[in-house]
Amino acid sequence: MIINGATLKKLRLDSGLTQRKLSQLVGVSQAHIAKIEGGRVDPRMSTVNKLLQVLTEGEGKDCGEVMTRQVVFAEPMDKVVKVSQLMMQHAISQLPVLKNRRVVGTVTEESIIRNLSSSIADNRVEQVMQPPLPIVPEDTNVSMIKPLLEDHPGVLVVKKGDIVGIITRSDLLKTVSNTI
Repeated sequence: MIINGATLKKLRLDSGLTQRKLSQLVGVSQAHIAKIEGGRVDPRMSTVNKLLQVLTEGEGKDCGEVMTRQVVFAEPMDKVVKVSQLMMQHAISQLPVLKNRRVVGTVTEESIIRNLSSSIADNRVEQVMQPPLPIVPEDTNVSMIKPLLEDHPGVLVVKKGDIVGIITRSDLLKTVSNTI
């Protein structure tokens, strides 16, 4: 991939950033960004590296921009067979577990497999669930949740106390693949 002004402009637009916002994140003037994108200046390698780091790591994006909005939930009393079917149907590997609109746990493929037995299908979710996923506000910068995804399969996103989305590792991979 050749990095030139047009490539950087495409990455910036795909990231939803203005030249002004990008210039603030990188630490250069907005006029310099315009000159780089227009091919009127040949930037230093350190500037190109900063630009690429900001544009390819989801910097500037809020969780609300990259989250999956249709969150599929389980309840503690649901049977594992039902949850397994939901996971396959929606091609997901974890579900938040809610009780009275409050997150009480997470059921994952891993937690089901870890408890695999001849009677697992009839077990209740509460018997195999793990602790709840971390929860962040919708306006949290994506860069802030990367460390959370190293230790958790997902992060729940809330707005005014209600769960409005989920971000998984695959959601972050989509943001990277969309910039190339």
